[in-house]
Amino acid sequence: MLDSLSPARRRLWLVVAALVVAAVVAGSVALVLGRDEPAPPVAQGDVGPVLLLPGYGGSETGLETLAGALREDGRTVEVVAPPGDGRGDLREHAALVAEAAEAAVAGGAPSVDVVGYSAGGVAARLFVAELGGDEITRRVLTLASPHHGTELAEAAGLAGSGCPEGCQQLQPDSELLASLNAGDETPSGPEWAALWTEDDQTVVPPTSGRLDGAVSFGLQDVCPDLVVSHGDVPSTPAVLRIVVAELGTTPPVVPGPEVC
Repeated sequence: MLDSLSPARRRLWLVVAALVVAAVVAGSVALVLGRDEPAPPVAQGDVGPVLLLPGYGGSETGLETLAGALREDGRTVEVVAPPGDGRGDLREHAALVAEAAEAAVAGGAPSVDVVGYSAGGVAARLFVAELGGDEITRRVLTLASPHHGTELAEAAGLAGSGCPEGCQQLQPDSELLASLNAGDETPSGPEWAALWTEDDQTVVPPTSGRLDGAVSFGLQDVCPDLVVSHGDVPSTPAVLRIVVAELGTTPPVVPGPEVC
């Protein structure tokens, strides 16, 4: 095609083509840089609704006590249950969280707080890290969550059966957890807190519930005599008091013994 053009027109065509390529490259770089920029801190003084995320195979029922405690504190609460039987792709659960959060903000909420119990804490992190939650989430609190996997899921996988996709994603060496933990475990935007219980026999080891960059603590660090299994975490009175306090307007802190 260029051969049919006069020398002047050929030079003009080449200049225009070069400018188009340069613009495309510049736009691509800008998009990449925009994605990599940390989100600004979300305002902490004005609270919005609380999104509660059940764990693996869980439903709204298991979080009724926690939801009730938050409502008594004056908070608006929505339980975002995982899709299907709750044993599928954790990224699908995170997408439902994103829908609920975006709807809340579109309805006038300044932001949302997200509390993830067990695998729900991993879904909360996926929402913040991958789906824009860092821009509209004021605070994230995880309760006994297998952030670095659980040996129970690994054992189920080795047994060759009974380990659906969500279970596979909670194995210590899963692609999902490797990707989620490869960078900043607590991206900027929200403030973060994480608690676990030393009596956990589902999240093994229990310290898998720790998050770098978060206010992280074991329940027994605060209440040494407390015995709390994994399933009892979201209904234990001390945990209820901790959740209400951590979702206040003051920065998250390791609580004192008064919560016990």
